[in-house]
Amino acid sequence: MSAGAEALAAVASAIRTIEIEQAGLASLGGALKGALGEAFAAAVAAIAASRGRVIVSGMGKSGHVGRKIAATLASTGTPAFFVHPAEASHGDLGMIASEDVILALSWSGETAELRDMLHYASRFRVPVVAVTSSAASALGRSADVVLTLPRVGEACPHGLAPTTSTTMQLALGDALSVALLESRKFTPGDFKRFHPGGKLGAVLAFVRDLMHVGDAVPLISLEARMSEALIVMTQKSFGCVGVVDEAGALVGIVTDGDLRRHMGPELTAMRVEAVMTRAPRVVAPDDLAAQALSELEGRSITALFVVENHKPVGLVHIHDLLKIGIA
Repeated sequence: MSAGAEALAAVASAIRTIEIEQAGLASLGGALKGALGEAFAAAVAAIAASRGRVIVSGMGKSGHVGRKIAATLASTGTPAFFVHPAEASHGDLGMIASEDVILALSWSGETAELRDMLHYASRFRVPVVAVTSSAASALGRSADVVLTLPRVGEACPHGLAPTTSTTMQLALGDALSVALLESRKFTPGDFKRFHPGGKLGAVLAFVRDLMHVGDAVPLISLEARMSEALIVMTQKSFGCVGVVDEAGALVGIVTDGDLRRHMGPELTAMRVEAVMTRAPRVVAPDDLAAQALSELEGRSITALFVVENHKPVGLVHIHDLLKIGIA
């Protein structure tokens, strides 16, 4: 087979895999409109009512998916961690308390390594939510809530390697996490507490954490002349000056663009009011940096005044967002 033919075959294989897994997700979506939906709602209610943690467990590929589900739950306001089923039988069962909920994943539902954990759950009345393709399996029979996944073909041509099945497990885990997030009214501010680092942490920074305040903010009176405005713009170096009325409310902004539009020998003698752009776009101190970035990019501008009760309390510049790595 030529290199070109091999490349085409590889791409065809990839497309086939994705299409098979898409079909699996479509089946999962259809099942959620029926009996699986009722079980899903019961699982969300059981986890939301728990005063403990979600103990996620699974063996093999289900275990790898389980680790990701536990991480997603924990990062979205549902305390969770992964317990390896084999390690559980050698002391890690002590990590599980009566106020916890176990989320056990097994495609067949017959994973032998889960047996001791299920016995422990029964003995100490720890609720079990099962994710399996067989409600009649050992796991299904032991669970308080069974999330029965539709039986679909694996993308593996031999039908052996977990592919479509693990994709459905992962998607259902994400669905649980999001439903619980929404039920808890988990906000971006809450999200930031668990994601202070990296680009995600930067995106979730608040404008108040980045803005320039006090004497650094370029402001001028509505009654001033443009000669004064030019001095303030030059001194503050933000390429703009905010215009405030007698009450201190922000009523306009003069930018480099406004200067170009009114350029002429009479500019310096003109009143600021005649040059300014009225009702400028603003942000609030408690807005996220990502919102400020969206506003800056959407308007093709470089700075935004930060306003509270109509009065400017700061200014955020595109360079401030560049420094924290989100622009």
